[in-house]
Amino acid sequence: MLDGIHPSAGEPLPFADTVHIRAFTLDNGFVVYAARGAGGSARAQYLNHWHEAKFGGGFVDAPLYVHEADAPWVDVPHTTFARRETVDGDFELIPIPGHTPGATAFLWRRMLFTGDSIFLDGDQWRAAVLDDSDREAYIASVERLKTVEFDWLVPWAASADGPWYAPADAAQLDAIIERLRRGEDR
Repeated sequence: MLDGIHPSAGEPLPFADTVHIRAFTLDNGFVVYAARGAGGSARAQYLNHWHEAKFGGGFVDAPLYVHEADAPWVDVPHTTFARRETVDGDFELIPIPGHTPGATAFLWRRMLFTGDSIFLDGDQWRAAVLDDSDREAYIASVERLKTVEFDWLVPWAASADGPWYAPADAAQLDAIIERLRRGEDR
């Protein structure tokens, strides 16, 4: 288990029951992601991208934050942010457009939260290119993540029968970039 992070129970995505999503309550009082198992109150809740507002549910009693580029698709009250910044001195917002225009990673205590821009398929890291994703922006974002110093990947989505976090692995990021460059969607 990772220190300072409390996962909700894994819940299947409505369109992929072998993939489970989770929300994470951090010891700083923030909640990352939305998933049906999340609840209660917090200081703030951060969405990686707008799909969480549609498929995740699980909003807590806290201000909800989403990148301004994804805000048009979020129909619950929220506040937007627009750039890379650090909140409370140790929670970094890192825009990683590609999966969606406003996809954003979060870095806290060397844990990198990537939503499903990078998710776990067993022990393999995967991308999630959709029909409306921007492949070139996605590649640039994964390249940007190679410059972030982190010890753990903590995505929103992971295989139901696999781990929900993984140790940092630059080779996994390189493999995603190569697959995206070849035109693959994962």
